[in-house]
Amino acid sequence: MRRGSVLLSLALAAAALAGCRQDMHDQPRYEPLAASAFFRDGRSARPPIDDTVARGRLDEDAEFHAGKTAAGKPLEVFPIAVTAERIRRGRERYDIFCAPCHDHTGSGRGMVVRRGFKQPPSFHIDRLRQAAPGYFFDVMTNGFGAMPDYRTQIDAADRWAIVAYLRALQRSQQATLADVPPDEAAKLQAGG
Repeated sequence: MRRGSVLLSLALAAAALAGCRQDMHDQPRYEPLAASAFFRDGRSARPPIDDTVARGRLDEDAEFHAGKTAAGKPLEVFPIAVTAERIRRGRERYDIFCAPCHDHTGSGRGMVVRRGFKQPPSFHIDRLRQAAPGYFFDVMTNGFGAMPDYRTQIDAADRWAIVAYLRALQRSQQATLADVPPDEAAKLQAGG
């Protein structure tokens, strides 16, 4: 009997001590827009100060940040200048974020596909060769099918750089000698 009462006392003490525990997930805080007696106006959060600017990004240029016109159609032209430097930057970003699925040639047979992930379409099919640049930007921004969105991982300027590199990649797979600058064509014909 005495042993039972000792065990019962220990169990009650353990339960009481466990009730005093407070973890980070259960800390005192106010829910958003909850009432509070701390401030005179009864709010738990302070209102924004007039004439201040929010922190973070201001996506003022809608076409640049969405890849679409005001009517919602994909942009047919780049909203940035396509330069050799931008294409190089696009290749760097493509190799990091896109090549694991799409591979380095854009065929859609990247390393994760070879390990069982669903294969994306090749960038070299007619439908995607004819797609507007804004289409690719929108897919990178918002995701499509099994592809996740990369809005937070890749800055908008880098997404446009990837699209510029993607266009160069598509063109390289369909190029003819007529597409090569004359001085470079002469070197190719001379075997050098």
